[in-house]
Amino acid sequence: MSIMSNRTRSVLTGAMLMASIIFIPLLTSIAMQPEPPRPDSREESSSADPWRKALPPYRFSFPADHSSHPDYKIEWWYYTGNVTSGDGRRFGYQLTFFRVGVDFAPQNPSRWTVRDLYSTHLAVSDIDGGKFDNAEKINRSGVGWAGASTENFRVWNEDWEAKLERNGNHILTAIDGEIGIELELEPGKPPIAHGDRGVSQKGSTPGNASHYYSLTRMPTAGHLIVKGERIKVSGLSWMDHEFGSSFLEKGQIGWDWMSLQLDDGTDLMIYRFRRQDGALDPHSNGTIINSDGRYFTIAFDRFEMEPISTWRSKRTGAEYPVEWRVKVPDKGIELTIKAAISDQEMETAESTGVTYWEGSVEIEGIHRGRQVRGRGYLEMTGYAGAAMGVLSE
Repeated sequence: MSIMSNRTRSVLTGAMLMASIIFIPLLTSIAMQPEPPRPDSREESSSADPWRKALPPYRFSFPADHSSHPDYKIEWWYYTGNVTSGDGRRFGYQLTFFRVGVDFAPQNPSRWTVRDLYSTHLAVSDIDGGKFDNAEKINRSGVGWAGASTENFRVWNEDWEAKLERNGNHILTAIDGEIGIELELEPGKPPIAHGDRGVSQKGSTPGNASHYYSLTRMPTAGHLIVKGERIKVSGLSWMDHEFGSSFLEKGQIGWDWMSLQLDDGTDLMIYRFRRQDGALDPHSNGTIINSDGRYFTIAFDRFEMEPISTWRSKRTGAEYPVEWRVKVPDKGIELTIKAAISDQEMETAESTGVTYWEGSVEIEGIHRGRQVRGRGYLEMTGYAGAAMGVLSE
């Protein structure tokens, strides 16, 4: 864990607000075309709830949509990657910036007024060393300690930052003691939108959804800091950007999400919501991206995610599935997904207050009759601590 600065501690009470936030690297969208004029706000919000809802249609426009969308209550920028050093050492990393709206239109003119809170999670997995480390920050936006631009893409939390260069590359910088990242990510394949008409529906209630797109195969180069050692690395990253104002509904207790990059150039994002009654949730979803960038939505009943083996955390007692079997019969996909390190559990008491598992995975299996291998990331929420909050309440 990072040692938080005095100024970060001064807003630590905001962590109670953040603890109710749940963040999913999922969304659903449509074709990448200029965004039409926004609908009348009366259709999307009320005086009691001024935050804009994620409603169809929404058409993404780039690079504009990389930037912040402060009309929505919840937003995050999520980067994960698997990289390798020159001598073959393998690593994974995660850098995620969360924004949560606290007061849509503060009446107090003070710069100390909290309009938004920003929480950021950093993690580095030393796969061959079997070591996982993470750090976190939380800050308010009003005094400039954290923020996100609505013009050119830049999001920051103190000296941790993600930004877009003029050449279209993403620059990630975050260092905390003996771990850190200094990376440059090329866009790779074009952005792909998940879901239907620009909306990733999370429940049956209209607006209980988000807008979600991904950059699924970003050539990556730079340095990781591992145990204080600065190591030159290269590999592939995945970027998600999601924004909305409410997500999980009653009965949904968490989710299991995967981003998978196969060595034949295919990428796959799938997730399932877990329900209290054990039923298959129809809002589970997925997207398959071909090597040429074409992509297709996978409905909840067209793929399978089956846990094979689990790992129990000694710290929290949570039992996480760390080996999975994934099948997409229509696409000839049958894969085994296994955690690169069993213990990649994130405890975020200093920021969001939520415990979840997020880490690097290794892949092997069959795609259209051919052997494939790959690497990716797995996120699992709702296995430890209090039940995930219902944001629509």
